[in-house]
Amino acid sequence: MDGAPVTRSARAAELEAFHRDHVLGCTRCPLSEGRTQVVAGSGSPDARVMFVGEAPGYHEDRTGVPFVGQAGKLLDGLLEGIGLRRDDVFIANVLKCRPPGNRDPQPAEIRSCEPHLFRQVAIIRPALICTLGNFATKLLSGRPDGISKVHGCELPMEIGGQPTLLYPLFHPAAALYTRAMLATLEEDFARIPELIRRADGVVSAGPAPPVPAPAPDAPSPEPPPAEAPAAAESAEQLGLF
Repeated sequence: MDGAPVTRSARAAELEAFHRDHVLGCTRCPLSEGRTQVVAGSGSPDARVMFVGEAPGYHEDRTGVPFVGQAGKLLDGLLEGIGLRRDDVFIANVLKCRPPGNRDPQPAEIRSCEPHLFRQVAIIRPALICTLGNFATKLLSGRPDGISKVHGCELPMEIGGQPTLLYPLFHPAAALYTRAMLATLEEDFARIPELIRRADGVVSAGPAPPVPAPAPDAPSPEPPPAEAPAAAESAEQLGLF
């Protein structure tokens, strides 16, 4: 209503304080030495849906906002296709700092950064968590299965102390390299509205089996490209299939 006072939810205040006090100045791993800025995450602290990718790329490191490159534009389009906007969801990454040359996250970096992600989940309490690509899926599921095997298969879990429905998806970047992948992404995204309703039921039902301790992710079979702004989007794709 016009003229009504704008109130911030307690969840928003808690998330802002967590980012300010624990994430934005984090020096838990050596990635802090080469970053431009921390990419904590963005979107609604009251979101029912949370998207988790791999790590910031070149553009994200410059802007401090996740998914602002070509993969981010595709993600925006996929969200629009199911009636959602960025402001309706929360978007984060496994790593909050950009790895050099957009290489794959290393196990020690994931271990250092995962408490930040788990705390974000605990504060936001999303009913549905969509993991984008291998690293996010393996970390949050606690399972070794790759994204090609588990995409589009929902799994009730407890993450960050919260019951939720995990929904693995291909990283949007995959469709930038394999255009046939776009149809698969659109098909998997089309199920999200229904899954939000189902996930709300999972949350109401109480805790699900907890996530086991995450195992280190396997290295990408391809070497990352040379460091360069123009190659940033390309490097982001490695290891996502």
